[in-house]
Amino acid sequence: MTFSLVARCAETGMFGLAISSSSPAVAARCAFARAGVGAVASQNVTDPTLGPLTLDLMQAGMTAPEAIAEMQQRSKFTEYRQVLAVDSQGRTAIHSGPNSLGIWTQAQAENVASGGNLLANDTVPQAIVDEFLRTSGHIGDRLIAAMRAGLAAGGEAGPVHSAGMMIVDSVAWPVADLRCDWADDCPIQNIATAWDIYKPQLDAYIQRALDPSAAPSYGVPGDD
Repeated sequence: MTFSLVARCAETGMFGLAISSSSPAVAARCAFARAGVGAVASQNVTDPTLGPLTLDLMQAGMTAPEAIAEMQQRSKFTEYRQVLAVDSQGRTAIHSGPNSLGIWTQAQAENVASGGNLLANDTVPQAIVDEFLRTSGHIGDRLIAAMRAGLAAGGEAGPVHSAGMMIVDSVAWPVADLRCDWADDCPIQNIATAWDIYKPQLDAYIQRALDPSAAPSYGVPGDD
């Protein structure tokens, strides 16, 4: 019911992920990222505990492949789960259990991994990976381009209704966490529109948290 990617920007060290599904609020259950550590998507009959577990293992020093292998050993019902990870060196790993739903497949390269289930066809994850690698610029732009490529390649077997994009940088919180929890039109386009609005303000929101006295004006009525 889902297709996604996890990724690292080799130039900035930012991590990000994007995800879409026919199910509601997919990003609330499936999207996990930690600054300086990595990004993880936990999907397909979702167990939300697997994202933080895999991040903890990578933060403790494991590579993405080692963390995914250890996650499999520690967790129950992994035959139903699909988990994607990228670590601080751009190494990627994917676990896709044999009970993943419908047409399921995966693709990965340095700094990016994609997987999906209940797909329209088995080309979707590779199209996502290829587009991420082909696109330049901010990791957010690359994530959006990759998800659009996955949708153009067929996406899910049925219509998608929710989507999300998360980005972490050098601070302890996500610098972008954009969600469309339900839409009858394209949720990926809704996330793209939100990103176009949010991207120019991203640095200002970080500055306001770190030092409000040096932050730019808020641009609201009554603001001096």
